[in-house]
Amino acid sequence: MLRAEALECSGCRQACHVMLYSDTESKLFGKTPIKHIVLMQMRFDGLLGFPGGLVKPSEETLEAGLSRELLEEIGIALPISVEDHVESRFAPTSSPSSSSSSSSRLIIHFYVKKIEEELIREVEKAAASTAADHGLEVLGMVRVPLYTLKSGAGLSFFLSHSFIGNARSQLVRSLLRLHLVSPNELHKALAQTLQMHARSAEDLQEALAFTEVQKRHF
Repeated sequence: MLRAEALECSGCRQACHVMLYSDTESKLFGKTPIKHIVLMQMRFDGLLGFPGGLVKPSEETLEAGLSRELLEEIGIALPISVEDHVESRFAPTSSPSSSSSSSSRLIIHFYVKKIEEELIREVEKAAASTAADHGLEVLGMVRVPLYTLKSGAGLSFFLSHSFIGNARSQLVRSLLRLHLVSPNELHKALAQTLQMHARSAEDLQEALAFTEVQKRHF
């Protein structure tokens, strides 16, 4: 869906989110190159997503609305331009925290903006100290581990978490489009993530059975 086409949608709500990233020379434990820093956030509902939120095209541009949301969520009103826009599409109707009726007419505009590592650090500090929504709508900023350790830990573990809407696919597509992770590395990470989900299902079944027994004592 084109950006202009999305704005012409009658009766649709509009939301904007952005992936902030930078390059880095840092190394994990002084050995594993981190290469890139990609920021996401833990939301109030326990799901991972990108900073942003609902905007009002009748009162502001999409980019101005996104900057306003960033000020509330990360404490810094980063300037966002039309050139940072990547895609516009309807929100998926299978979001765990949204009913199909409320999300089917929601259009998500996704942006990607590269900034300096120093600014990334400022965003992380502000998000935990001055952002109005910290501890409320947003529970904290997190970095996406783009590396894979010998133990298998790293990107595959991160991808096994729960994401809001299409945030996981936005992340995956962006990593590939920007060449932050090779297709081969990402494929291996996703395959391992699927295996972890199978093991997690077994753990959840065991925990559910345990709580069922505990319920009988109350």
